[in-house]
Parts: sequence; structure tokens; C-alpha cells
Amino acid sequence: MTQAIVVRALGGPEVLGLEEVELAPPGPGEVRIRQAAIGLNFIDVYFRTGLYKGELPFIPGKEGAGTVTELGEGVSDFAVGDRVAYATADGAYAVERNIDTKHLVKVPAEISLETAAAMMLKGMTAQYLLLQTFPVKPGMTILFHAAAGGVGLIAGQWAKALGATVIGTAGSKEKIELALAHGYDHVIDYTKEDFAARVLELTDGSKCDVVYDSVGKDTFPKSLDCLKRRGMFVSFGNASGPVEAFNLGLLAQKGSLYATRPTLFQYVATRAELDACANSLFDVVRSNKVRININQTYPLAEAGRAHSDLEARKTSGATLLIP
Repeated sequence: MTQAIVVRALGGPEVLGLEEVELAPPGPGEVRIRQAAIGLNFIDVYFRTGLYKGELPFIPGKEGAGTVTELGEGVSDFAVGDRVAYATADGAYAVERNIDTKHLVKVPAEISLETAAAMMLKGMTAQYLLLQTFPVKPGMTILFHAAAGGVGLIAGQWAKALGATVIGTAGSKEKIELALAHGYDHVIDYTKEDFAARVLELTDGSKCDVVYDSVGKDTFPKSLDCLKRRGMFVSFGNASGPVEAFNLGLLAQKGSLYATRPTLFQYVATRAELDACANSLFDVVRSNKVRININQTYPLAEAGRAHSDLEARKTSGATLLIP
């Protein structure tokens, strides 16, 4: 037996209840891990509400880190005692869990399990956005919405290390100050300013090479107005609701723009891709070019309160659930 958050009906944070659940021995190709920490991400909210489809009942969460305690049949690349982390395996909201080793990476000794749990999904998201979806080069100008969020704080530092001019948006004085301390050259208060007009002003009319947008409905289509001719709109989330009725003609009207809707899972689908992405993240963190901020922790039993705070935009940086 173990304890886990089980969603038995879609809805608000109140559906997140902690239960005793059966935990079978790990199957072929699986290991059991005792989790040290679990990462909280907006994708967890999407599954809880039904925006993303899951089969009820389910244990939410995709990101965590812990120690291997038992091996299933055929496992040879991991050993009992290994410190491991993952970002793409459903069922994270649990004290212990079984997990297919295809999702796991070993955590370097210099990185704590708590830091690993806080950065795997968010950090590998920043990696694929900045280095793969639209490779950021020195001299480019980028706009990153939700600059003080978990992905935003990592991306700001990383983009600055890549030589870009980094513009962000945030919704409070405290979040603006936090983002400015994490690589951003300029941060726009979207609650007080027209961010598209401000981007035009900050760039002397030249606009941005790329916009990274995880907000969705509230920032569309103005994000397109921030782009240079033939610039790239990267929509990788929809915290404010999904973008609806995207008229492709807008891309032509606003400068032969490009648009894409990537997900991390398509960038780490193979062992080689996962290892390359994770190692790139580990390297930039160990170099101290990117530091990971764990700004909130909640007991696993209070996952509902954590979701409420996340949706109310009361959180910044990374948030952990502690079993």
C-alpha cells in the first residue's frame, strides 16, 4: 500500500483527495521509487479539469524525483539506491510509485532531488523551446509571457546566457522584480500596460524574433503584434484558456509569421532525446548560468490548496508537493 492523490471526478481543486492505494510489485521494465518531491505544473490542472483527457479515476502529475527501492524484471540500467527524476510519466502525486525506466534519468550528485523535481518538466520545456523549437542566438530579441512562472524564470536566465535581449510579462510588482533578477532585460506589467505597444517601444519598432506564450486566450492575438516579419509564435500552454478559432490568415496579415504548438513529450520521445535534453539542463544548472527557485512547498495531502494558488497566480517559480 501507499498513499496517493486520486481524481475520481473532474472539477475544481476539491476533487484532489489523498487515499490509501494498492501498489503492486514493479512490472517488467519498471522500478519502484520512493519519492522525495513532486513537481506541480499547469498541465496537472488541465487534466484535473478535463481540458486534457484522462481516464477516470487517475493519479495526476507528471514530474517527480526520488530513490529507486525495487527493480522489476529485466531492468539492468538502474539499480536500487539510484537517485532518479522524470517529467513525462503520469501518476506522480504519490508517496511511492512504479515507473517504466524509459521515463527516468539519473540525477547528478551535485543536484538535490528536490531541485530535480522542481526543474525537470519546466527546465526541459525551457530547453526545447530555446534550443530546439526556435533556437535562440546572440543578438535576438525574445518575448516570454509569464516571466515569473516556473518555466519563465528558467527561460529568462537561459536565454540571457545565450546572448538574447529578453523581454517578459508579469502581473505584479513582486513578480516583475523576480523576473528582472532572473535574466530579463525588461518586464512589462500586463495588468497596467498594453504589452504589444510596450514591446514596440522597447525595441524601437523592430519587434521580436520569437514569442513564447503559455498564457493562451488572454495574450492572443496580441502576441502576433510583437513579432518581426517572418517571426515565430510558439504557443506551449493555455493558462488563461485555449486559443480558439485561430485564423491562419492572421499569419499572412501580420508579416508571414510562423506558428507552432509544441509539447515536451514530442521532444523527449526516445531515450536519446530524453538524455540529451536532460543532460543539457543538468549542464546549464551546474554551470550556475541557471538557478532553480523553489518558492512554494505544500504537503502532498494539500495538493488542492496548491492547485488553487497556482490557478489564482499566487505562485512564482517552482512549486513542490512533499510526500
